[in-house]
Amino acid sequence: MSWDDDFDADDAGERRPARTPGGWRKAIGRVAMYVGATVGVVALVAGVVVAVNLIGTARNPGGFAAPAAYGSYVALPPTTAQPDELDRAEGDPSADGGTAAPEDPAGVSGSGPGRLPMPVVDGEWLEAVADATGIPVRALAAYTLAHVAVAQEEPECGVDWATIAAIGSIESDHGRHGDSSLGESGDVRPPIIGRALDGDGVATIHDTDDGVLDGDTTWDRAVGPMQFIPSTWDRWASDANGDDVADPHQIDDAALTTARYLCAAGPMTSPEGWRTAVYSYNHDNDYVDKVARVAQEYADAVG
Repeated sequence: MSWDDDFDADDAGERRPARTPGGWRKAIGRVAMYVGATVGVVALVAGVVVAVNLIGTARNPGGFAAPAAYGSYVALPPTTAQPDELDRAEGDPSADGGTAAPEDPAGVSGSGPGRLPMPVVDGEWLEAVADATGIPVRALAAYTLAHVAVAQEEPECGVDWATIAAIGSIESDHGRHGDSSLGESGDVRPPIIGRALDGDGVATIHDTDDGVLDGDTTWDRAVGPMQFIPSTWDRWASDANGDDVADPHQIDDAALTTARYLCAAGPMTSPEGWRTAVYSYNHDNDYVDKVARVAQEYADAVG
């Protein structure tokens, strides 16, 4: 029914009040009022939607509706067998001064006195992935060795080399922060020592290691290519290269310790589990998002 109709009975058949002169003006006024109110409500809703989306985009560059960032899951790297000590003693020419055993493609055998030999990552695969990702071969060898080792120890964990490598990239540029460099032995020299955790814009952590790892007897400092706090290293330290020393400045040891530490937070095979594990490494959601982005870049580069 239009506002200017000539009917004066409502839908129920009741008589409407007789129209008075000037009634059409009142009707037009009411229309204007309702239209104005409607336009105001629509503008308010639109403003709220725009504001929420802007805030969402600012907090999540992927867009308001984008899912929370999480790391990708890459396949276990291909491995090759490493001759064990028994084989060498029974017939390997290298056991009695003959031809040397084949060079370890990954640069780390994981075998030493009293240790069982570990598989090593295929050298050609390492070269190809290093070329695709920009990760130094020696650092990539450490990350993939940690992936393989933990896949054997804790297959339900799901930590992968791309996640470990992303942390290594963010924490120390794979052992190359500042003037430091990563040698073929896996040692980072000079050692990478973080700032004093004295509460000035950082956590407050008084010295826990008498300065043994970080050289500071007043405050703790994060150390090594994976930036472990001394107290954390003391609890989780791992010896990955088989020299019977767990050294946070040695990248094989640091990478394996990182993998085991992440797995302690629970399985990483779901987005939520992955984020929980990385958050345990650094209680900062922006840090978790950054690790996720870098890990995904590495995964995409070889995918």
